[in-house]
Amino acid sequence: MRRLCHAMYPGGSTTLLRLTELTWREARAAGADAIALLPIGSQEQHSGHLPMGTDTLLVTAVVDRAAELLAGAGPPVVRLPALPYGHSPHHLFAAAVSLSAGTLAAVLGDILRSLTESGFRRVMIVNGHGGNDEIMRLAVKEHALRAEGAFAACSYWSLGEAPENPGHAGRYETSLMLAAHPDLVRTPVEPHRPAGAPPLFHAPPHPGLTAERHGEWARVGGMTDDPSTARPDPGELSTRATELARAIQAFAEATAPGAI
Repeated sequence: MRRLCHAMYPGGSTTLLRLTELTWREARAAGADAIALLPIGSQEQHSGHLPMGTDTLLVTAVVDRAAELLAGAGPPVVRLPALPYGHSPHHLFAAAVSLSAGTLAAVLGDILRSLTESGFRRVMIVNGHGGNDEIMRLAVKEHALRAEGAFAACSYWSLGEAPENPGHAGRYETSLMLAAHPDLVRTPVEPHRPAGAPPLFHAPPHPGLTAERHGEWARVGGMTDDPSTARPDPGELSTRATELARAIQAFAEATAPGAI
């Protein structure tokens, strides 16, 4: 069993803080102080060499490693099971299990509401799929208008000294998967160079501009850049976990009793 964070409950026993392994009384007790961590990912095509669950697998690996870094020294956290489905209609040209934007927003709203009513006062959503990012952030903003507590959201690649553009199913994600789940990466990874201009969603024509063009995901074969140069990168995986741990710590300090 992977060790995450632990907390001392009345009576002196040490309890692993995974929501699925807590009794309801333990969950209620944890909610008063702990930060609930919800990883969210997707099930979608990642070209021919990575599995459908790449986003879910990577965000889970980063969250688990961040929780390990916090164990014993950082704030207590309660790790929720990862939400394995996201907003992926742009990958249905190949294969995906996608929630509509409205459905994902409603699911996240229901989870946030459930956690609040179950006694949690601090919740952080950690995302592993680009298509979820805007929806996740809006869900947090809207929930904070209705419920008492503090709520946060981030995509694991966006914290600290983040990569400029991690892309999709290219060198970056393939390198992380080779570090986290090498047995799931199909080899050899063939070179891939999309024909024509780079897709607008990956290389917008002006900084800060969001641009999309119909049919580009199918045109580029489901990936944004060449994965054949990928090598296992445990260092970047550790960096992402460290930055997430720092973000959790900062969120805990900013929302501690008396911080406002």
